[in-house]
Amino acid sequence: MLSKFRNLLLFILDMMCAVASFGFAYYFTRVELTVPVFLSCLGLLILVYGAVLFGFGIYRSLWRCAQSNEFFLINVASLVAGALYFLICRIFIREEILPLFFYLLNLLTISTVLVSMRLVYRVYRDVLSRRGRREAVRRGLLQRRTMIVGAGSACRRLMEELQTSMASTMHPVVLVDDDPEMTGHLIMGTPVGGTTREIKRLAKEYDVELIVIAIPSATNEMRARIIERCNDTGCSVKILPRMSEITDSSMLMRLRDISMDELLGREPIVSDDAALLDYVSGKTVMITGGGGSIGSELARQTAAQKPAHLILLDIYENNAYAIQQELIRQYGDSLKLTVLIGSVRDKYWVYKTMREFSPDILFHAAAHKHVPLMEVSPAEAVKNNILGTWNTARAAAEAGVSAFVLISTDKAVNPTNIMGATKRVCEMIIQAMSGTCATKFVAVRFGNVLGSNGSVIPLFKQQIEEGGPVTVTHPDIIRYFMTIPEAAQLVMTAASMGEGGEIFVLDMGSPVKLDDLARKMIRLAGLVPDRDIPIVYTGLRPGEKLYEELLMGEEGLRMTPNRKIFIGNPTPVDRDAFFIQLDTLKQYIYGLDRDENADRISTVHAVEARLMEMVPTFRRTPVEQEREA
Repeated sequence: MLSKFRNLLLFILDMMCAVASFGFAYYFTRVELTVPVFLSCLGLLILVYGAVLFGFGIYRSLWRCAQSNEFFLINVASLVAGALYFLICRIFIREEILPLFFYLLNLLTISTVLVSMRLVYRVYRDVLSRRGRREAVRRGLLQRRTMIVGAGSACRRLMEELQTSMASTMHPVVLVDDDPEMTGHLIMGTPVGGTTREIKRLAKEYDVELIVIAIPSATNEMRARIIERCNDTGCSVKILPRMSEITDSSMLMRLRDISMDELLGREPIVSDDAALLDYVSGKTVMITGGGGSIGSELARQTAAQKPAHLILLDIYENNAYAIQQELIRQYGDSLKLTVLIGSVRDKYWVYKTMREFSPDILFHAAAHKHVPLMEVSPAEAVKNNILGTWNTARAAAEAGVSAFVLISTDKAVNPTNIMGATKRVCEMIIQAMSGTCATKFVAVRFGNVLGSNGSVIPLFKQQIEEGGPVTVTHPDIIRYFMTIPEAAQLVMTAASMGEGGEIFVLDMGSPVKLDDLARKMIRLAGLVPDRDIPIVYTGLRPGEKLYEELLMGEEGLRMTPNRKIFIGNPTPVDRDAFFIQLDTLKQYIYGLDRDENADRISTVHAVEARLMEMVPTFRRTPVEQEREA
């Protein structure tokens, strides 16, 4: 109602201006019209201009936020209205012909008055806003002295919002841009102090508390370089997302913290969507562990490629329900989706489910993955990871699945913990099964997945928000990282590329030192490590390495068409002996459940010893300590 009243009032003001402009042109040109003709011309003017202004959507704009395109539109609308008015008058009012000069002067006057009225209102609002913000600064209400990095169009839009927003506590004091010609100039009253190389000096000189990176077009490498320079200032850092991520006109509302992939400092690895579409589209795809971090992202990316049927299996009903509802909301009836609750440890349920749905592609993401938990429950790790994979692989072979992709981990390389050892056995299952049937078995080896359940960066962020301490196991520990979408795309690429028995590895760039990462995250929050937020070294957990490896020594490495994805050549496995070991392990593990005399400690050592027999590279001592010895 208020908006309609505002539009009506503005329309009345515009028409009054049009009448005044008509009177001015009539007086200035000294033409003489009879009263009926004068009133006809005036009424026609109001009718034509009113209809054109409404037609051009002039009254849909908020003029306190108007940009140059709105003012240009006013001029275009005035020009169109003036031309129509001239033609209609010449056609329908023949009694007294007005000179062309009258129409031109009338058009120019109306256009100038309409634009000027809005400009005056805009300037008046800006003056009031600046005066209010200056008063807020004087009273100490705007306490966040802000540096904006990037002086382009995004920066100007952000500053325009800041001028009209009394809710924001940001007070821009200096701008930074890598265009040296801008240095020393003012943008909306704020100086461009220098380039990004001078961020640290300018932050100190202008007493900056908050830095906003306003370069939506920047690559991840560029963002990482700027973030690194901001990291040395001790200021909080916010960032504007990429333009493709900005879904509304408000820049202030889109400001966010530095994201996980931006902390990596490299561009996300993107697979060929067309190739993946050809591979997945129209096929029946099954995902075990479909509610987990990787499984749910695989479900999202598979659903986007229009499969004939998507089947998700998971033991944890809450996660399964969450991804089910998300896919239903997004795709509705256009996606044939089945979600089942069950465990891959249940051989008969797995076989029955596989026979019922006969999937073309199977992504096996069901696994226990938390290293410390598996150290104290090794039998459960064997049941879920090893025996669950064996059940699923044999059921897939029997059901004629075309491609079976195992989700593995870099911890399977020269493992030093139970979880890594079980995943290495899973890889050996895939390599042993390869070539025994029509199913194509491949594995994908991940590093640490950012944002997955238990990932270190969300943990660091939570610890910082709670005031610390931030816990790091060792000051020298390093890890490879990848994002959840990268991980899911690698799985799908492996399915399309694999011929059988390969282990696919992603080039994740340089490994990241977790101590450096923790300190960077603390500084980006505007805090000082070891002063505002303590860092506590808790010591390496049982079985934890200082660094992870992506390939074993006996595995070769060859390129794929995607230069960021490599293949480790199949490692020979004595198939008959290996399957005998698997069966023996299965009998032993399930026998433990029936052995009332088996205590937990002896069970841990017994399971560990059997895994060491199956995985010769499984050693308890970290690699670094082995070398020092």
